[in-house]
Amino acid sequence: MERESWTRLSFEVEFWDRGITTMPSAEVVAEVAADLKARLLHHVAAGNDVVLDFGFWFRRQRDEFRALLAPEGIVPETVYIATSLETILGRVGDRHGRQADDWPLTEQTATEYFARFEPPTPEEGPLKVVR
Repeated sequence: MERESWTRLSFEVEFWDRGITTMPSAEVVAEVAADLKARLLHHVAAGNDVVLDFGFWFRRQRDEFRALLAPEGIVPETVYIATSLETILGRVGDRHGRQADDWPLTEQTATEYFARFEPPTPEEGPLKVVR
């Protein structure tokens, strides 16, 4: 999507750009979230297409961003890449922390994230599922 002139916003990229290469504190996560929300609204106001490259692990997180965009008249589409735990663990095993999208996770942490993940549903709004 970036090749198609979309602006990509990502926690991992933002952490990396700030020199953060280990799991950040809740305070830093909140600061980055606020910055990303402000940048999202700025890009939307400028008429730019934006992709939020976020995990959106919980429905409440997705709802929060929908509510943020609603006053702008925007109904975002969620693109859910349905992936098995086996595939995720294989990819996590290949991460070495060499760049922003290569954030290292332990197998245990990835498994815990997978177990807590709340898959998006059509009731939440526009949804595209990629398998």
